[in-house]
Amino acid sequence: MAASLLRSIIIGALVLVGAAGLPLRAAEPTAAGLWEQVDDNTGKPESWFKITERNGVYVGNIVFKPGEDENWVCDRCEGAEKGAPVLGLALIKGMRRNGDSYENGTIMDPRDGSVYRALMRLSPDGNKLEVRGYLGISLFGRSQTWNRLPDNALSSQGARPAAKGTAPPQKK
Repeated sequence: MAASLLRSIIIGALVLVGAAGLPLRAAEPTAAGLWEQVDDNTGKPESWFKITERNGVYVGNIVFKPGEDENWVCDRCEGAEKGAPVLGLALIKGMRRNGDSYENGTIMDPRDGSVYRALMRLSPDGNKLEVRGYLGISLFGRSQTWNRLPDNALSSQGARPAAKGTAPPQKK
């Protein structure tokens, strides 16, 4: 009996040591982070969004818009957002994760204050985010693909780094 107990202890210790040497599985990618929206026609950067998660709900705030007046306000928004600065405004609201998809949310166009139902789908590698705004059913909508940026892109350079093939932003 003592021999079998000793053998169980040794086997248990070997299993623990062996398991400790295995690589840990990386955390699944998430939509939380910094994203660059690119114009579908020109390929030029349009806006940067910071998506955050709180209690299972994802929200996306606009944090940078090249060439836009920093004092731009949402004149056509409704409610508490009317007249609010667009930079920092939550344009994506209420998204809930379902695997690589995010559902049951809305997205607002600050140019006219329109609010659309929205879906998002994250690429398997976590570097692309398809964002779709639609009316009624998702068939009647428009999709954009956003590119993930490093989380420190805003703070590390003080301004947006130049996209491929463009000149760096000029300081004023």
